[in-house]
Amino acid sequence: MSKLGTLGHKLHRGEVSYDFVGKRKIWYGISILITITAIIGLAVNGLKEGIEFSGGAVFTTPKTSLSVSDVQNKISGDTAGHDATVQKLGTGSVRIQVSGISTDASKEAQTKIAQSLNMPKDKVDAEIVGPSWGKEISQKALEGLVIFLVLVVIYLAIAFEWRMAVAALVALLHDLTITTGVYALVGFEVTPGTVIGLLTILGYSLYDTVVVFDGLKEASKDITKQNKFTFSDVANRSLNSTLVRSINTTVVALLPVAALLFIGGGILGAGMLNDIALALFVGLTAGAYSSIFIATPIVADLKEREPQLKSLRKRVLAKRASDAAKGDDPRATEAAGDERDREVPDDEDAATATAGVVGQRSQGTAAGRPARNQPPGRGNRSRNRPSGKRR
Repeated sequence: MSKLGTLGHKLHRGEVSYDFVGKRKIWYGISILITITAIIGLAVNGLKEGIEFSGGAVFTTPKTSLSVSDVQNKISGDTAGHDATVQKLGTGSVRIQVSGISTDASKEAQTKIAQSLNMPKDKVDAEIVGPSWGKEISQKALEGLVIFLVLVVIYLAIAFEWRMAVAALVALLHDLTITTGVYALVGFEVTPGTVIGLLTILGYSLYDTVVVFDGLKEASKDITKQNKFTFSDVANRSLNSTLVRSINTTVVALLPVAALLFIGGGILGAGMLNDIALALFVGLTAGAYSSIFIATPIVADLKEREPQLKSLRKRVLAKRASDAAKGDDPRATEAAGDERDREVPDDEDAATATAGVVGQRSQGTAAGRPARNQPPGRGNRSRNRPSGKRR
């Protein structure tokens, strides 16, 4: 853990870094592959809508010793040809959900289910959900999602700029596609809890993205006044400085969600938790990935299309090529250049300091350039003293 903390400090200070932006084509390829898989899953399997969206009936039995498979077998012909989803609740009762069944057919199904399970009809509770109510819920959920995305784009365009707003929108759509694709592949039902989970993870993904964008906006304020770093370099440094923070917050958020999904929904059998837990787990993971590997590289691609930043990139690459031709380390050359700029006030002194030899002054005089005047006695100040040291 101490090594991880040390690495985090080094990333924040810029002592070590990973070239996320420079390798953006790899991340784009991975995202495209995952997105295509999700789209294929949606096209082949489709989304399994819960009764809140499709309409249907929910039958709840009293406490019973029958297992889920036993109930499934006994009621196989009692649901008017519709598929039934059976879940064992924590109280020992059984929840039977039948999507798409009509109101009249649900009354008949209630009677048959009670007979098949050897229970009194009045002990089997029935809850009917009409399809019109489900369509209204679907419409409201879609409207809420669209309004959320529009507000996000407007806010980011005002707070930062339109390029960052576009990058954030692409990252959010990336997260939505992957999450819904996983739902289609796994076969979990889409319920109002799923919609709540989706909106939650979009906000969380946006939080990570805004943190990186805020640091990038501050770091690139006067970027065109120098010739050491391109916009991609600055974007990569900003991303590395917040990397450990993003990972830590994501891991901390995933721990309770994983407990809901794998322990609450899997081991304890609380299937109602799966709806929101799966959306949160997949969405948080996809959101952390998109904020690091997608949003910032897209901003770098869009920004470096600007004429000023194109010119900056050419200057930086030309300087690096010149340093490489001289056999100098670019980083060392940049540091030395900063030091010379601070210590050497004019062009002649800069040339002298670069040469690093005091005798350069006399060579300049021999070449026909006038020697600089020095205060009297300055050149003889250390003569006739041991080792030439001053007192």
